[in-house]
Amino acid sequence: MTLFRHLARQCAVEAAAVFLVFSIFWPFYFLRVTEWRWPVVCAACGTLAFLIARVSRQPWWWQVIHLAFVPALWAGLQLAISPLWYLGGFLVLLLVFRGAASGRIPLYPSGARTTPQLACLLPDKAATLDIGAGIGSLLLPLSRQRPDLLLSGIDNAPLPWLIGLIRVHKIGIRWLWGDFWRHPLAPYQAVYCFLSPTPMSALWRKACREMWPGCLFVSKAFPVPGIIPECICRDPEDTAERDTLYVYRIPARNREGDPENILRGNEYKPRGEA
Repeated sequence: MTLFRHLARQCAVEAAAVFLVFSIFWPFYFLRVTEWRWPVVCAACGTLAFLIARVSRQPWWWQVIHLAFVPALWAGLQLAISPLWYLGGFLVLLLVFRGAASGRIPLYPSGARTTPQLACLLPDKAATLDIGAGIGSLLLPLSRQRPDLLLSGIDNAPLPWLIGLIRVHKIGIRWLWGDFWRHPLAPYQAVYCFLSPTPMSALWRKACREMWPGCLFVSKAFPVPGIIPECICRDPEDTAERDTLYVYRIPARNREGDPENILRGNEYKPRGEA
C-alpha cells in the first residue's frame, strides 16, 4: 500500500467518526440553542474513531492514534501555539519515521547484541543487504568484525538515511536510498531485516522470487509466518527474545518455478558446540 493510500485510509476513519458525531450532536445543540461542549464532542470523536479502527482491524498503534487525535487537536488549540510548531513537528516525524507511515515499518535500531550473532552466520565474502538500515547501527560494527563482507544498506527515511550516509561514506559500505520493495535482491547472498510482523510474508515471497536458492534470509525478532526457519539464534541472556535471529535459506524452485517453502527447522548452536 502506497503512502498516499495508507494515509487516505486513516483520514477516512477520522472523517467518518467526525461526521457521525456531528450528525448526532448537531440537532441536540442546535435545537436547544445550547453552547457546544467541545471536550465531550472531541472525546466522542476519538472514541468512535477508535471503534472504527478496531472493527476494521487497524494495527494497535493506529487505534491509539485515532483515540487521541481529535482530543489532542482540541487541547493543542487551547494553548494558542503557532501553527508553525505543528508543521515543524510533523516534518521532523516524517523525516525520521517515514517508513512507519508508508509501510507500517517503524524505526527499530538493531542493537549491539545482533552484530556478533550475524557475523557468525554470514558466509565468507557474502554480499549482504541490510533492509531498513537506519543510521548504520548494524552495518558499521559488522564491517569492523567482518571486513570481508560486501555490505549494503537501504532506507527511505530521509533523516536516518542522511545520518547513516555521513557515518559510512569513508568505510566502503554501499548506502542506498529508496523503497526496498523495488530494489532487486538477486545480487545478494544474504539479506538481513529488522522490521515488523506486517511485511514479513510479502518480503519472504520477494526474497524467494529474486534471490538464488541457498542464500540466507535473516529476520530479527519477527519470524516469517507459516515458514519454519532453518535455525534460530538466541542470546541466553535475552529473556524477552528481542535479539532472536530467525535464519531462513532460500529454497530451490519446483518445476513450475515456484519456491518450495517448507524447510526443516532446528535450533542454532554457536560455533564450537556439538
